[in-house]
Amino acid sequence: MAHAEESARYKKESFGGERTYAVYFSKRVNEAVADGGEIPSYKNLMESLDYEVELAVIIGKDAKNVSKEEAFEYVFGYTIMNDVSAREIQTRHKQWYFGKSLDGFTPMGPWIVTEDQFERPPVLTIRSYINNELRQNSSTGLLIFDIAHVIHELSQGMTLKAGTIIAMGTPAGVGMGFDPPRFLTTGDKVCCEIEGIGKIVNYISE
Repeated sequence: MAHAEESARYKKESFGGERTYAVYFSKRVNEAVADGGEIPSYKNLMESLDYEVELAVIIGKDAKNVSKEEAFEYVFGYTIMNDVSAREIQTRHKQWYFGKSLDGFTPMGPWIVTEDQFERPPVLTIRSYINNELRQNSSTGLLIFDIAHVIHELSQGMTLKAGTIIAMGTPAGVGMGFDPPRFLTTGDKVCCEIEGIGKIVNYISE
């Protein structure tokens, strides 16, 4: 919820502190960037490169019409995703797909931890660091819509195929949330960390 508030502030929109329905969007992934890999800056396209640490849920078997009570039976495991975002493109086109789907915009890893290693739901500390400076610091227990809700709701109208990855949302503290904004630039080190999973570190290239 805190990220929804900072996002609205950046876009100069009003936010009443409530979200009745979840916001879903797709993110094209040509190839996930591994731990230690580079995130391109696309300076020819924009100047507002941003980071978002998120818990990623990996669906283990085809899910259709799943109840909330059965949702975790369809989860294979969890990993860390950095939902890298081009804010100018995102704002300009008034949708998320293009600005979050450029090549190299999905660092993910460093591995998958299986679902049976966590409580249901997993309540884990989630953090991001830019050049070793703590930026995001929260808990997956503060998700607006939890994992069971999301799997249940999406599976009512579509089949979530085995291998589907659902990123659950990010805490406050992303670059656009600062005044003035603190976006990423060439040479920056980005570390995303989730308790019980580990961390993924990436670097901003030209």
